[in-house]
Amino acid sequence: MKFIEQPLAGVYIIELNLLSDERGSFARTFCKNELAQIGHHKEFVQLNQSWNTKKGTIRGMHFQTPPYKEIKLIRCVKGAVMDIIVDIRTNSPTFLKHFAVELTEDNKKMIYVPEGFAHGFQTLQDDTQLLYHHSEFYVPNSEQGLRYDDPALSLKWPSIVTIISDRDKNHPLIDKNFKGI
Repeated sequence: MKFIEQPLAGVYIIELNLLSDERGSFARTFCKNELAQIGHHKEFVQLNQSWNTKKGTIRGMHFQTPPYKEIKLIRCVKGAVMDIIVDIRTNSPTFLKHFAVELTEDNKKMIYVPEGFAHGFQTLQDDTQLLYHHSEFYVPNSEQGLRYDDPALSLKWPSIVTIISDRDKNHPLIDKNFKGI
C-alpha cells in the first residue's frame, strides 16, 4: 500500500499495490503493520458496507462524539463516489476545512480518515457500494452530523442531489456555538 499524505493532518489517500496477471488482480487492502507506518495503532472493530441504488445519492456528513470518535478507512468496491471529509477537531488549524477525493472501483483508492472528522459522500453512478472499517462501535446516541449544504462549509457536490435521508438533510447548520469535537 502507498500512503499519500493530504493537506488535512492525519488524512491519507491509500493506493493499492495491484498485482495483475492472466487470472486477474490481487491487492492487500488492510495490513496492521503497514498502517502503523502512518501512526495507526487502533483496532478496527466494525466493517460496514453501504449499497446505493441511484446516482446523486448523498450520505453524510456523519461523525461520532467523544468518547466514541472513530477512525474510518473507506473504499469504493463498485461504482464511484465523491467522498468528502470535514475537519471538526476543536483546536485544529484546519478546523472546518474539507477535503474531497473521488473513490471508484477502477482507481481502487482508499481514504484514511482520522478521529475528529465528519464524513459523507455522493454517488457518481447507479449501484455504488462502499466498505468502511471503523475503529469504534456504532453508538446511536453519539452519532451527529453536519448539513451537506451548510453555507459555512461550502461543500461542492458534483451533481444534483437525487436521494438524501430526512435525517441528513435536517442536520443543524453550524453556528457560533459549534466548537467541534
